[in-house]
This record gives sequence, structure tokens and C-alpha cells, in this order.
Amino acid sequence: MPVSSRELLRWQFDLTWALAEVHLDALTEEDFLWRPASLVWTVHRGEDEQWRPDWADTEPDPVPVPTIAWLSWHIDWWWSTALDHLTGRAPTPREQFFWAGSGAAALTGLRGLRTAWAAALDEVADAGFEAPSAYPWPVEAGLTVAHLAGWVNAELMKNTAEIGQLRMLRAASLACQS
Repeated sequence: MPVSSRELLRWQFDLTWALAEVHLDALTEEDFLWRPASLVWTVHRGEDEQWRPDWADTEPDPVPVPTIAWLSWHIDWWWSTALDHLTGRAPTPREQFFWAGSGAAALTGLRGLRTAWAAALDEVADAGFEAPSAYPWPVEAGLTVAHLAGWVNAELMKNTAEIGQLRMLRAASLACQS
């Protein structure tokens, strides 16, 4: 029985999100800013009370280990940008995209994105998955909305696996201290 791009991508997205919730549901507020190494990327509250992420336009070597707060900001930023592209809105520039300020607020935001993304995908006609998409690659790449949806699934799975690994490392380090 043939499966449309919409059905396959939506199934994959729902599976990815279910796996993400395993880790997201287990997070504590303290997990978000835990520093797993001395070289980390995290978020910092500025004098204006906005939480800004560490960032480098050229990836450093070695790559800093991200905190869960940084990863939740990163997911929020790229997923919001993908949603803006899918729905025809102008995305917020990365430099103006801030962390939510707490783990609870970050999770609320990610869960809201999950709902908004699912609704936006449901609005795309089957043929719309073959329409051109210029995010996260350049327009000349010739990729489609189906590619964008597949990329969101892959990026979400990768980032939530990183969150899960950090959560488990922190839990193991706390258990060793007891």
C-alpha cells in the first residue's frame, strides 16, 4: 500500500516527538544549566534580562559541549525558523532569538512548536511537499518542503538525543556523589 510523503513524514515526526518526550519529561530545572565540561556553550542573562546563547559563526575546534539550555534554545531557534519558512513568515534573526529563561518555559515553547509544526504540516497539500524550500539550505540546492520536513525530523532527533545523553550523564554523576 503506497504511503504519501505527508503520511511518512508525519509518522516519522510523531515517532521522533514521542522519543523526545521520554527525555523532556524527565528533565529538572537544574538540568538545563548544568555544565558537563569546562568548555561549554550555554545561555547567559544580559543586563536587559534577555538570555543569549553562546555562538560562533565558524564552529570552533574542539566544539564546546552544549548545555541543555543551549540545546533547547537551538531547537527553538531553528524550528521556529523552519516554521516561519513553511508558513511564509519572515523569520526572527538568530541574534534576536533568546532563550526562554527557564527550563519550564523552554519546554512549554518546544511543546507549542510541536503543535504548530504538526498543524502547519497538516495544512500542506500533498503536492505542496514537492514545492521548493530554501531552508536550511540555499535556494539553488533545489530541495523541497518534503526535504525540509525530513530535515526537521532528523535535526529534532539529533538534538533530543543530545539532551537525553546530557540528562543521563548528569543523573549518573549525581548518583556517584551519593
